[in-house]
Amino acid sequence: MIVLDEELQGLNLEDHLSSWYRGAILIIKDLRPGTVIKDDAIPDLLRRTKQPTFITINHTDFWRRIPANRAYCIVCLKLAAEFVDEIPDWLRRLFRLPEFKSKKARMGKIILVSRQRIQYYTAKRKLTHLVNWPD
Repeated sequence: MIVLDEELQGLNLEDHLSSWYRGAILIIKDLRPGTVIKDDAIPDLLRRTKQPTFITINHTDFWRRIPANRAYCIVCLKLAAEFVDEIPDWLRRLFRLPEFKSKKARMGKIILVSRQRIQYYTAKRKLTHLVNWPD
């Protein structure tokens, strides 16, 4: 399951992602309808959901601020809002890499994706791992 952060709703990302992603695609508000969801409540909501991969461009509020947990994955895209149309391509490329190819491989990781590289930390190890984009 992919869960999109609130700022990514209404951008037609669900349609673009569903063309290649077979799982459910939701907006974070779908996990707690009718309420305001603050960033600090998101990890708790994700823990209550079965193996979600949360996608956000709000990397400054999540990267190195949210603890990794085996129940979820958070993908922080270091991408300016005007480039959100690139998100499906970035995610497709990311999910093709062995470290992130399956839900099982992604769970427990907080991932920071930029044009240059991919970094992540895990629930087991707080150290940052680096992965370069393949050529």
